Order: sequence, then structure tokens, then C-alpha cells
Amino acid sequence: MAEQGQTQDINQLLKVRREKLADLQANGKDPFQIMKYDVTCHSQDIKNDFEALEGQKVSVAGRIMQKRVMGKASFCNVQDLKGNIQVYVARDSIGEEPYKDFKKFDIGDIVGVKGEVFRTQKGEISIHADEITLLSKSLQILPEKYHGLTNTDLRYRQRYTDLIMNQDVKETFVKRSRIISEIRRYLDAQGFMEVETPMLVGNAGGAAARPFMTHYNALDEDIKLRISLELYLKRLIVGGLEKVYEIGRVFRNEGVDTRHNPEFTLMELYQAYTDYEGMMDLTERLYRHVAQMVLGTTKIVYNGIEMDLGKPFERITMVEAVKKYAGVDFEEIHTLEEARNVAKEHHVEYEERHKKGDILNLFFEEFVEEHLVQPTFLMDHPVEISPLTKRKPENPEYVERFEFFMNGWEMANAYSELNDPIDQRERFKAQEALLAQGDEEANTTDEDFMNALEIGMPPTGGIGFGIDRMVMLMTDSAAIRDVLLFPTMKSLPNEKG
Repeated sequence: MAEQGQTQDINQLLKVRREKLADLQANGKDPFQIMKYDVTCHSQDIKNDFEALEGQKVSVAGRIMQKRVMGKASFCNVQDLKGNIQVYVARDSIGEEPYKDFKKFDIGDIVGVKGEVFRTQKGEISIHADEITLLSKSLQILPEKYHGLTNTDLRYRQRYTDLIMNQDVKETFVKRSRIISEIRRYLDAQGFMEVETPMLVGNAGGAAARPFMTHYNALDEDIKLRISLELYLKRLIVGGLEKVYEIGRVFRNEGVDTRHNPEFTLMELYQAYTDYEGMMDLTERLYRHVAQMVLGTTKIVYNGIEMDLGKPFERITMVEAVKKYAGVDFEEIHTLEEARNVAKEHHVEYEERHKKGDILNLFFEEFVEEHLVQPTFLMDHPVEISPLTKRKPENPEYVERFEFFMNGWEMANAYSELNDPIDQRERFKAQEALLAQGDEEANTTDEDFMNALEIGMPPTGGIGFGIDRMVMLMTDSAAIRDVLLFPTMKSLPNEKG
């Protein structure tokens, strides 16, 4: 019964707001007819530059978050992009009729304020309003001030309300924008060229993932959403663009958890005439630059753990790491049978299709990954799990590949790119055999990409960065949904078409 009464109260409050709007419209004061409002300052700018702005006229706009009406003079708190500021509204300053209108304003209404900057007797920097204008009428009720918007599911579904009620959320997304800007600034200064490649593709390759499928009516063809940026960017290296990068959404038909969302932001770059060593150097400098410019320090604290980007990043091979953390030396394991036996001894589950290199990778995932907390380059993967990577000339069972780890997470994946078309075709054949055995994440042969390789691709280094995980670390955010403005959510019954 209490819940029913609360619903009735809310419905009554919503009804009152609509009645206020109808009254405004009937009296020629429809706020939705106002086309623009000139803003000269934001709240935090006024606080930062108070000494210069004290006594000066300013114009701000934002949402009313608090309101105290006290007879002939009132206070309200207006929130804008950069924060909030107190506004002193007196009847004698704005006029009797406008003051009557102001007293009817609701929490959540958007207003424009013109007035003089001053400091109250209690020391709070404020604006003494000469004029206050209703710019938009809020017909909904914001969450209660002291509890904010705490329902996690609702926060993600109604990000607009989350941004209004939780200042730290807004700061996270401002920081995300700055991180991406600094990545671009750094790469542009290094001579890289930003490009765009197709999202709708006939062959979704370049990663081990299951794609989303759709149908293109105009061509009557089944097509896929891209899972990677790799194969088109390599085509551009073939075409003579020596340094290219793209920041864009990719789509993988997989589950959702704290580090995975089916659509996410990936940055891939390719540089001709370098290798994976060059990519390590670039990664180290790029991460250090972004942290320093956005955070003002090269030390990141995530979930209470400090990670130092200022020190040289550790470099360790997968074989060395498995020996260090699992006590198993794969240099002493020469056959698939030996690899299977050691897997059974250590209770590492494998599938019949798995080869020796796959089992080495399973050991890494089981025993090593969680230990790679400080910035670490995990190098020299087995060829079985690296279909697009150059083999190590001195040991062709392994490839020139690294994954960059922080906090036990894979943050980037890089190769000395395979540019031998004969070897590449054999790798694709091996992938198609896996696909036939039921591996839905295996690649298929991309004949146009093969044609590009046969025309000739120079020695090339390439890397893919997970932008969302980078933002998570640099904003101390617990889940990927906290750094995606609109994460993927299961539709509610009333949202389904």
C-alpha cells in the first residue's frame, strides 16, 4: 500500500509540472519557444577567476538542482557542464512578476541567469541575479538529491540522468574524451595518418571472435559487422601509406562482463619498415604521454593498486612467464603428447584440436595472466594462436608478437606483421580447418587481402589498443559499462519493437 501511495504522489507531482507548463504557454511564456541563450561563463570558471570577475556581469545557463524560497529573496543552485554555482534571486532585483514565475520553477528546470558575481557573507561565490529565464521545463522528477541515482541498471539505461546526478560520472567521460584526444595528438605528431575503414564487411577477419551477421537488401548479400580493423589497414600499407591508424567501434558477438561489451572502441595502427620491437617502444611512450597529459602523473592507481608507467616496462616471453609462474618449461616439451601429459598433471583442460602451442597458451591464461599487474610486454607467442604474425627466424614455432598487460588485463596486442603471402595462405587454411571443427572464432581466407599481400607489403609493425580498458585504468572505473556512455543492455519489454 505504501508503494501504491508513493506512485500516486509521483503521478500527482508529474501532473502539477504539466499544469505549470500549460499555464506558461497560455500566458505566452512557453520556454520551448526560446531558441538560444548567450552564455559567457561556466560555474567553475567563475570560481577559478573570482578575483577578476568579482563585481562583473556574467551570463550562465544550467539546471536547477536546489532551490530555497524565502519570501522576497531566494537561493537556487545551477549546475552546468563544469560544476555548479549558487544564484541569489531577489524580488527587487529581477522584478515582481519574474519573481512570482521563479518561485514556480522546479528542480530539474533549465534556466539562464544574468547577474553580478559576488561572495556571500558565508563566503560562497555566487551570482546576484538581474534576470533569470526559464529555458526548458522539466516534466520528470530527478532522483532524490542525497541518494542520487544509485540503481546501477537504471544508471546505464538512463545515462542522461546519471550524468546530471553523479558529477564523478561526468568527469569520467570528460577524461575519456581527453584520453582519445591525446592519443590522436601523439600519433599525429609522430607522422601517423588517421583513416576510416568499412564497418560492414563480407569477411570479418583480423581477430579470433564471432561476428554479428546481417543482410544487405540492396545487394541481396549476407554481410558482417567488423570484429577488427586490421585487414583494411594493412591494405593501406600495401598502397604506400606508411603510417596509419584508426579509432573506431568493432563488434563481437560475445558475452557481457566487467571487461567485455559486444561493441567497443579499438585503436589499431600500422607502421611500415618496423617490427614488434618498434611497437613496444611506441606503446611505452604513448601510454606514458597520455597519463602525464591527462592525469598529470605517470603513476596510475586502480582499485588501490599503483602501477608506474614511468619505469621501463618489463619484457618477458610466454615460455619464460609460464616457467616463472607455473614451474613448467615448454623448452623441454617437444611433442604434443608431452604437452598433453603436463596439462593433465596441472589440471589444465584442453580440447582434442589443441596443439602444443595452444596448450602453452592455456597454461599462460591459467597461471600467469593475473600476475602481470605492472606494465609488462608478454612476448613471442606460439604460431598456432597467431595466424597473422611473422615467425621468429631462429625459432619458427614462435612468432614476433606481444601482448601488453596491466592489472592482469590484456591492454594491447601487437605483431611483426606477416607479409609472406604463401605462409599467410597456409595459416588461413589452418584457420578454416579449425572452423570446420567447430571453432566459431576462427578466420576464413580473405582473397582480396591475399591479393594485396601478393602485390607486396613491406615489413610492418602493427598494434591494437583496447581504448575502453585504457580509460577504465586511468579513471579507476570498476567495469567497462562505467566508461561507455551507452553500454549494451537487454531491452525492457516496453522497448521491443
